[in-house]
Amino acid sequence: MIRPRLAAALWLLAAAGPALAAPEAVFEAFEYQGADPVFEPPPPPGRYQNPIIAGYHPDPSIVRVGADFYMVHSSFAHFPALPVYHSRNLVDWRLIGHVFDDPERLDLAGLGTSRGLFAPTIRHHEGRFYVVGTVVDGGGNFVVTAEDPAGPWSAPVWLPEVDGIDPDLFFDDDGRAWLTHNGPPPGEPRWPTHRAIWQWAFDPEALRVLPGSAELLVDGGSRPEDEPAWVEGPHLYKIDGRYYLLCAEGGTEENHSEVVFRADHVRGPYHPYPGNPILTQRDLPPDRPAPIANTGHADLVQTPAGEWWAVFLGVRPYDAAGHFNTGRETFLLPVQWLDGWPRIVAPATPVPWRPPAPRGLPATPGAEATTGNFRWRDDFDGPRLSGHWVWLRGGDARDWARLADGRLILRARADRLDGRGRPAFLGRRQAHTRFSARLTLRPPAAPGLRAGLAVYYDEGHHDVLGLRRLADGRLEARLERADGGPPRMVARRVLAATGPIELAVDGRGRELAYAAGAPGRAEPLGAPLDARALSTVHAGGFVGVILGPYAHLETEGAP
Repeated sequence: MIRPRLAAALWLLAAAGPALAAPEAVFEAFEYQGADPVFEPPPPPGRYQNPIIAGYHPDPSIVRVGADFYMVHSSFAHFPALPVYHSRNLVDWRLIGHVFDDPERLDLAGLGTSRGLFAPTIRHHEGRFYVVGTVVDGGGNFVVTAEDPAGPWSAPVWLPEVDGIDPDLFFDDDGRAWLTHNGPPPGEPRWPTHRAIWQWAFDPEALRVLPGSAELLVDGGSRPEDEPAWVEGPHLYKIDGRYYLLCAEGGTEENHSEVVFRADHVRGPYHPYPGNPILTQRDLPPDRPAPIANTGHADLVQTPAGEWWAVFLGVRPYDAAGHFNTGRETFLLPVQWLDGWPRIVAPATPVPWRPPAPRGLPATPGAEATTGNFRWRDDFDGPRLSGHWVWLRGGDARDWARLADGRLILRARADRLDGRGRPAFLGRRQAHTRFSARLTLRPPAAPGLRAGLAVYYDEGHHDVLGLRRLADGRLEARLERADGGPPRMVARRVLAATGPIELAVDGRGRELAYAAGAPGRAEPLGAPLDARALSTVHAGGFVGVILGPYAHLETEGAP
């Protein structure tokens, strides 16, 4: 279960939180409903739905301990950071916590939305869980440990000797441990995206790499003569007496792929598989129906029955130009073995939406709806805030949020969504291209208070549908969009309603339609907006859209 510790209370907000000074915004409910055609009807018995975790959950890393599987994902500048999921069958999952939920242990202040926590790896050894990862622009590479993957996790131990990103931890059967990572190549790069894979001996008790132990495993990628882009995301395994090194290659966009190397000794030499890549969708036409694209960054796991499976990231574009707003999601496929080499997808073969499920594995206790056209509602009437809510750049959310009397109360802050501060904003990951979201709130009464619904990709790309009091006392609904610059007003309307107000957004592929009004009777506000402005292809970066309640303390001259 998710553990309500004092240090973790920033994301498990107690109903009896400290009193917050005015102005405050009061929210009564949030409801999200997916409606993607690819998820209808549900898969038949014996099959499962890809992605297994829909919506922004990139860079999956997985480990099995007995009958239990645990998985972590990148979270960048969102907090709490590095979500941890549990499963018994690789198909049904449940969020059990986060690796970082204590703001004193992770400083994300001032970071861009797509900086922060990159590509963690989770492993288990002799009763102890380890996570290694990178805080880009905020400390570098680290290792944390826990006896229970739900937490508490230790404070990070930083690894200043390790230059680069995407560390992996491997425990050999001779008792030695190794940390493998992406880093700069030896000497000057021979092409702009030239990177290398390095390895250090690692002390799992002292939680440090051994000085002077760094060795080069891969210089450039699987075919250096082709000048491949960004060999990264390494994971190391020992299978049937041989060492296998999986790496992502080709960048995170349409050329993304997974390649594999093999060696007889842990220090190499590592030889690339002649049939690389073992996973990619770049050899398929971009205008194919219902595509899964940009696949790569895989991690392998073996079931108790001995079957091998891979989790990896992919995206679901809604047009031939590759636009997607849901971020990079987590997919699952079985691993085939061909002459001692693993393969996830054959060349020019689409990733299947509904493959046969793993055999002989039990259902996951307390599993949540993490894929398909699920409905998710929060009436803010529980003892603590759902772990699916995240906010920006850490900090203690008790400074501006609390639950009381079945309501979420946000204290308005001057920090804005288009800055790099810590605005009073809670977001839930968008998991569908077609969806509806409804937020019910009480009309703000205090001057200078703007409260409403934010649909946020990053500081330069987001929408806000907010309510505020005009000087004459009337209530105005105002829709603003930021698209690479300061927010601009798109539409506005004075509302006659005096009770609770419903703010709504409907995702319709390339459109986002907004509405405001009395609950159940919200009326459109302005023309639908182009959803592509909040896509990764347009905005850049590595995240996905999050959406939810927002409160802002307007200052003189603010839009």
